[in-house]
Amino acid sequence: MPTGSGSLLDYAMSPGALRERALDRLHKAPPAPHSDGPGDDDLNAGWNEAVPLPPLRPAAVLIAVVARDVPSVILTLRTAHLSSHAGQIAFPGGKLDEGETVVETALREAEEEIGLASEFVEPLGFLDLYKTRTGFEVSPMVAMIRPGFELVANPNEVEDVFEVPLAFLLDEANHLTHSRVWQGKDRYFYAIPYRERYIWGATAGIIRNFHRKLTFV
Repeated sequence: MPTGSGSLLDYAMSPGALRERALDRLHKAPPAPHSDGPGDDDLNAGWNEAVPLPPLRPAAVLIAVVARDVPSVILTLRTAHLSSHAGQIAFPGGKLDEGETVVETALREAEEEIGLASEFVEPLGFLDLYKTRTGFEVSPMVAMIRPGFELVANPNEVEDVFEVPLAFLLDEANHLTHSRVWQGKDRYFYAIPYRERYIWGATAGIIRNFHRKLTFV
C-alpha cells in the first residue's frame, strides 16, 4: 500500500525530496543476477510456459533525473537501424562488457550515447532487475544529474535526446496498458504517451517499477 507523508507528486516536484525518498527506498547495490523482478511477461500470463525466455544477458541503464527546479528525466530515441529496440524510446544504457560493473556500464553508456559526463552524475540507488523478451536482464541505476552538463547525441545510436517531467512519468494515471499482435497472439505492455513521444515496452515497465518502489513497501 502507499506509505509516507505527502503525495507522490511532492516527491517528483522537488530534487531534495526525491533524493531523500530514493535513498530510503531503492536498493543500495545492484540486485544479484537472476534475482526476482518485473519484466515484459508481467501482463502476459502463460507466455513463459508457451514461449520460454531466451538466455538473458546482463545490461544496465541510467535513469537520469535532472535536478532542475521541477525534476525531469533524460530519455533517448534510438536510431532505426539498431539490432535491438530500434526506433524506440529508451534510457541510456546497454549490455555489460566483460568484467564491467552495473555502475561502470551505466556511466559509460550514458557518456557514449549522449555525452553525459560522469562528474554530473550522483547515483542514488538501484531498481529490481527487469527481464526483457529481447534477452536482457536489465539493472536500472537511478541517479541525480547536476545541471550544467552538455549533451551530444551519438548519431550511430541515438536519433534524439529529450527530457520528460518526472512527475508525469511517475503519475500512475499516465501508465496505460496497450496491446499488439506478436507471434500470432495478443501481447500486452505498458505505455506512457507523452506529447508526440510513445514510451512503451521495457522503458515504460521500468518507469512503472520506479513508481512502485517510491510509493509502495
